[in-house]
Amino acid sequence: MEAFSYKGISDGKYVEGDIEALNVDEASHKLKEQKIIITNLIRSSKKTKKDTKDKKKGSSFSLFGKKKASVQDVLIFSKQFATMVKAGLPILQVLAMLRDQLESPAMKDIVEDIRKSLEGGVTLSKCFEKFPDLFDNVYINLIKAGEASGKLDVFLLKIVEALEKKENIKKKIKSALMYPSIMFTVAITVSAFMLIKVVPVFAKMYDGMGIELPAATATIMAMSDFLRGTGGLILLLSLITFFITFRYLTAKNEKIRYAWHKRVLKLPIFGEMILKSMLARISLIMGNLSAAGVNLLESLEIAKSVSNNVVVLESLENVKKGVFSGDTLTKLFLKDPLFPPTFSQLISVGEQTGQLDEMFGSVAKYYESEFDTVVENLSSLIEPIMIVFMGVMIGGLMIAMYSPIFNVGALIG
Repeated sequence: MEAFSYKGISDGKYVEGDIEALNVDEASHKLKEQKIIITNLIRSSKKTKKDTKDKKKGSSFSLFGKKKASVQDVLIFSKQFATMVKAGLPILQVLAMLRDQLESPAMKDIVEDIRKSLEGGVTLSKCFEKFPDLFDNVYINLIKAGEASGKLDVFLLKIVEALEKKENIKKKIKSALMYPSIMFTVAITVSAFMLIKVVPVFAKMYDGMGIELPAATATIMAMSDFLRGTGGLILLLSLITFFITFRYLTAKNEKIRYAWHKRVLKLPIFGEMILKSMLARISLIMGNLSAAGVNLLESLEIAKSVSNNVVVLESLENVKKGVFSGDTLTKLFLKDPLFPPTFSQLISVGEQTGQLDEMFGSVAKYYESEFDTVVENLSSLIEPIMIVFMGVMIGGLMIAMYSPIFNVGALIG
C-alpha cells in the first residue's frame, strides 16, 4: 500500500488529508466514494506500515532468490483466464479461482495483486500494466481493446493465440538447433579427449619403434603436444577473451552490433529461418492490434518489441516515419530490402480492400507455413552433414594414428 496526500472539496468545505491505496487510480476511486471533489492528489513521502512489511518481505525473498514467474506460467494463466471469462464468469471470481489453482507461487502473488487492484476500482489493463516484465505492450493493448469493445473474451483468446505462436516458434528454432549443437559438442569433446589422453600413448609406442611417421600422424601428435602444454590453456583463454570482447562490442558499439545483426539475417538457412519467424510474429501482432482499433503508428511501435535485432528495429522505425509522412504501407515495405516482395504484395491487397487486419492474419499464417518448411528442410539436411562431420573428425583422427602400424605391416609383408 502507498500513502497519498489529497486536497479537495466536500459539502462545500475545503478538506485535505492522507489516504492509503495501491495506486493513484484506487486513491481517486476511494475519494470519489467519500463524495470528495479532488483538486489535488499526489503520492506522499510517508510510508504505511504494510508497505514497510512488504519491503522487508521483498528483501528477504530477493536474498534467498524467490523464483520469478516464467513465460510458461503466463501462458497457462492466460489460457485459463480466457477460458473462464469466455464461460461468462465474473472477472473477480475468475482471478480468485486462478489464484488458488495456479502452481507458481510468483504467479499467485501477481494474480492476487491484480485482483485487489481491480476490486479497488482500477481498470483491468491498468492492473496488468504494473507487471511490464510479464505482460508486454501487445498484451496490455489487446486487454484495453477488450475493455473498450465489451469483447474481453475475444481479445483474451487472441492474446493466448499470440503467446502460443510465439512459444511454438521458439521451440521449433531450439529443436532445429539442438541436434547440431549436441553433435558438434560431442565431436569436439571426443576429439579433445583423444588428443589429450589417447594420442600420447601412440606417440610413446612410435618413439620406441623408431619409424618415420606420415605427415597426418605427425600433425595430430603436434596438436596433442600443443593442447597438453601451455598452448591448450592459451587457446582456452583466447576463446574466452574473444567471446567476452565480442559480447561487449556488440552490446556497446552500435556499428559493430548493426553489422553483426545484419550478418545474422544473411546466414545460409538460419538467416532465412530467423527472418521468416520474425515476419510471422510482426504480422500477427499488427493484425491483432489493427483488429483492436490501435492506430497504425502505435501498432508499428509495439511491433518493434518482436525482436532485439537492430536491423529489424531500424526497418520498422523507417516504415513508421514513412506512415507519419503519409506514405502507404505497401510502398514503404516494398522500399525496404528487409521485407520480401511477397510480404508487400499481400499487404497491398489488405490496403486496397480495407481489410488490413485480416490480411495481416493471412500473412502471419503464410510465413508460419514458410518457417515450418525451412525448419523441416534444415532438420533433414543437417543430420547427414553432422554424421559426415563426426566421421571426418573422429574417423580421420583414428586413421591418422593407426596408419604407421599399417605401413609397418605392409613393409613386413
